[in-house]
Amino acid sequence: MLNIEKYGAVDIGSNAIRLLVVSVIEQEGKDTIFKKTSLVRVPIRLGAEVFLKGKISENSANRMIDAMQAFKLLMKTHNIKRFRACATSAMREAANGREVAEMIENKSGLHINIIDGNDEAAIIASTDLKSLIENDKVFLYVDVGGGSTELTLFANGTNVISKSFKLGTVRLLEGLVHDCIWDDMETWIKKETKGFKRVSVIGSGGNINTIFKKSGKKIGKPLSYFYLSSYYELIKSLTFEERITELDMNPDRADVVIPATRIYLSAMKWSKSKNVYVPKIGLSDGIVRSLYNEKIAEEMEVN
Repeated sequence: MLNIEKYGAVDIGSNAIRLLVVSVIEQEGKDTIFKKTSLVRVPIRLGAEVFLKGKISENSANRMIDAMQAFKLLMKTHNIKRFRACATSAMREAANGREVAEMIENKSGLHINIIDGNDEAAIIASTDLKSLIENDKVFLYVDVGGGSTELTLFANGTNVISKSFKLGTVRLLEGLVHDCIWDDMETWIKKETKGFKRVSVIGSGGNINTIFKKSGKKIGKPLSYFYLSSYYELIKSLTFEERITELDMNPDRADVVIPATRIYLSAMKWSKSKNVYVPKIGLSDGIVRSLYNEKIAEEMEVN
């Protein structure tokens, strides 16, 4: 007999706000299935103003309220049983981030958790990454967002270490990343992966998902360093308009894809990885998994 419930997760990032709806299917004597039912993305680029001006504008705050009210209606329609919203670097760095979060809660009734980089990395790491890649014992998970990049090193099925860097696509576009940040990430990756002979990268984020989709690769097959570097040279050679018309990219993707690809290539180079796997998981998936783990813990306490 199956027990099916729908969970909702909202990821308020620096480049976009996303609502993920997942059907959690429990089977007696078998592993629980997490089936993605719906994903809605609204490109409210909070990072562009927060990283430059230090606060969220009234216009963006109103757009966020509208988006969250729409998400609330969608979750009601989906009959969501458990829900959580998490905001990352843009809202946590905005001087009025908590004020806007309270405003959204008053208007929509949805509470927003503003999490730090370490919490973000831990939530992402709660997804069952190891089961997605067979025969790989060591891999570096690289989640590239608009405001930050979260890194997690896994070895022998264990989360070894995680680190968050203020190195994101929107920051790079705005020229707000100093060389020392790149140097810090290079040093960290080389140090943490030094003792392993073979490291594969797992790429997460809308940009690597877009690149993977356009590659025509089958799900589960990796992109090579050579392919990604060739793609990087291609997109750099095209204008913003050409990336939209010739590569069929959305306007809010066509600019950030270049700095994102640079970050993935750098992580691969520094970890000496030849391949990057793209399983299409991220913070939203981690939120859902965390909600489910909490449910299991509650049931154990009752029993």
